[in-house]
Parts: sequence; C-alpha cells; structure tokens
Amino acid sequence: MIEAGIGRLLVASLHQGIADLLPTRLEFYESWLNPTGLRDGRIGLAPLAAVLSFLRLEGEPYRLITARAGEYTAEWSVVDMPAYRRALIRAMPPGVRVHLVMREARAMIRSTYRGSRAIVRWRKGRGAVDIRGSIFCEVRDRVEQPLCEYYASAIRRLMYLFNLDVEVGTEQCRATGAGQCLMTVLVRPTAAAG
Repeated sequence: MIEAGIGRLLVASLHQGIADLLPTRLEFYESWLNPTGLRDGRIGLAPLAAVLSFLRLEGEPYRLITARAGEYTAEWSVVDMPAYRRALIRAMPPGVRVHLVMREARAMIRSTYRGSRAIVRWRKGRGAVDIRGSIFCEVRDRVEQPLCEYYASAIRRLMYLFNLDVEVGTEQCRATGAGQCLMTVLVRPTAAAG
C-alpha cells in the first residue's frame, strides 16, 4: 500500500487516465503523481487530493479521466486475481456470478483507499451500493455533478469482464450535498440469459 492507505492501483490508474486523455497536462500532474513515487509507493493523501482538486478544475475531463481510471482499476484487479478464482467466478450462473463479482468490487474499492468501503444490498435484481469514505467526494464546497464516476465505472467494467451486463448509476453523492454516495446496479435481462 502507498502512504496513508492509498492503493497503488488507484494512483497508477489515475496517472494512466491523465496520460490517455490529457497528455499535454501530464507533466503538470506528475508534480504529484511522479513515476518514481508510483514505483516506490510514495504517493500520499495530500498529493492525491491535490491531483483530484486540480482535475475538477479541468471540467469535463475530470469525469472522463476518473471513469477511465475506474476501468483500469477493474481490469488490473482482474489481472491480479488468481486464475482459479477468475475461472470459478466465470463458471457460475449469472445470478450467483453477479454476487461474486460484487464481492470482488467491494474488495477492489477497499483496496483503492483504506478509508473507503462499499456496503451492498440486493433486492429483485437491483443492487444498492453505498460508498463510504470516498476520496473522490472529499470537497470543501458542494459541486453540481456527482464525483463518484470512478467507482461507477470500476463496478461496470468489473461486471463486464465477468460477462455480466449491468447499468450502474449514481443516485446520490456527498460532494453534491447528499448524505451519502449511493449507486444503483441494475442487472440487465440479457445477463440472466448468458
């Protein structure tokens, strides 16, 4: 783990998202997310908070970069998983698989930042994911748009990587003044058939 409980996957995926979508600004962001710090695991909470704060000032690229970073985190989490576990999850029927993948999503969220965790409740094929301690939603002033896209994209991509078709939406976000960060996960009917 990186300093202050920040996971390497989170930092590396943000760096890669910036490199992909704002390559002309990468040098600026590497003041905080420098390659040596990434490699040595020396990126702390303050540099990460600075990066997120400056990214929000970029406007729409913030959402795109955090979404891309969430996808990278999901992909790299699956690659890091033991092969037997990937095979076991893929072999399960969709109804069981969705619950197993959501368990993996919870572990992935917890590993991105030690203060984060996800509480999941299921009812009639619809999941409610309460993200506690989101580092993305720690803002001084309220914002107009939810800042939870990293987690929504990570969950969506993780489900896709296990052949599940889901819709993930943000219902509430602490950064907008809501009491919690709450997402819905709707399993699409085509997933039940496959």
